[in-house]
Formats: sequence, C-alpha cells, structure tokens
Amino acid sequence: MNIAISNTSDKPIYQQLFEQISAQIFKGELEIGYSLPPIRHAATELRVSVITVKKAWEELERQGLIYTVTGKGCFVADLSPEEILQKRNEMIIKQMVIDTSYYKSIGLTIEEVFELLKKVY
Repeated sequence: MNIAISNTSDKPIYQQLFEQISAQIFKGELEIGYSLPPIRHAATELRVSVITVKKAWEELERQGLIYTVTGKGCFVADLSPEEILQKRNEMIIKQMVIDTSYYKSIGLTIEEVFELLKKVY
C-alpha cells in the first residue's frame, strides 16, 4: 500500500486516504483479501491521528471496498471485476454531479468543460 499525504491539499486527510486506497483497489494493486495495516500502525506510519485513519477505513467499509473481522483487521472485499467497475463508476458519477453543478453555475458549456478537461487530463 502506497500512500502520500499532502498537508497543503484542500481535501481532508481522511479523504486523501480513502481516495488513494480505493484507487489502488480499483486498479487491482490491492488484491482481494489484502490486509490493511491496523489503524494505529497506519496512523503512526503516516503521522496522522488514529481518528483520521479510522474515518478513512470506515468510509472504505461503507462503500463496500473493505470488510472488518473483529480481532483480525480490515481486508479488501471479495468483489468481482464487474462489482469493482460498478463501485468505481458510482463514485465517479457522484463527484461528476458535484463538479458539473459548479460548472453550470458559472455558465460553462459542455464543450468548454470538455476542452478544459482535455487540457488537464
């Protein structure tokens, strides 16, 4: 598991953790059954609070990407490639709805959004 925390990002640290771990699951870098580090260990390694890591792990579990076994830890869920694709697309669409709403509010056309997206991507 490879995580890079940015203290200068606008995103909360728990969100950065969630996004990076979910991306690694979506890309197959963290395989089914992979054991995430214990919350306290991850917090120490990342130099963040236990509460922050716990919040990220809870969001991963809420999204169905990991599961917890009491006394044993948290593990990447056993999801089919189709389920992973569906979860990834649901998360992307959720973010796109937020972003698109903003773009519309400032008067961008879809063509302008596409052009800007091409430049950024």
